[in-house]
Amino acid sequence: MTINLTLLILMGALFAIGIYLLLERSLTRVLLGIILISNAVNLLLLQTAGRAGLAPLYDPEIPAEDYLDPLPQALLLTAIVIAFALVSFMLALIYRSWVLARQDELADDEEDRRVASYAGAYDAEEDAPVEDETTEFADETDADGRPMLNPRRGADEDAPDPGNGPATAERGER
Repeated sequence: MTINLTLLILMGALFAIGIYLLLERSLTRVLLGIILISNAVNLLLLQTAGRAGLAPLYDPEIPAEDYLDPLPQALLLTAIVIAFALVSFMLALIYRSWVLARQDELADDEEDRRVASYAGAYDAEEDAPVEDETTEFADETDADGRPMLNPRRGADEDAPDPGNGPATAERGER
């Protein structure tokens, strides 16, 4: 069995970068880490298959060592399906997090902080609370500079209409 050194180095780099990205707080980076690790696993399974051989169909004239082992191919297909399902699930979580909170970063909850304080692992500087809105894309003010209650719709549903309502239309103002 010959081992390709280039694929081994690439596999190690994919595992290292993938694990680094898994440790981030952003769900998008976690998703990228999962994708990289699944590709590294696919390369690992490809390496376990060994050199290319003949199809695993029985022929009494061919020696057994000339056949290709079909098990790594089956495991590779299974790993691809599992990675696809995991990526699809993570994409759904990221989308739902973005729709609800307009961010994809995970925040600490009070129970995590309580458990960390018992273990002495709480660092006041590192575990400081993060502001609620961390995105720079949401504009939460209207044209007059007042904060909007529902920035995704572009207008406040419950707030009175300050300049275009029926009261100003009767006075002839605009």
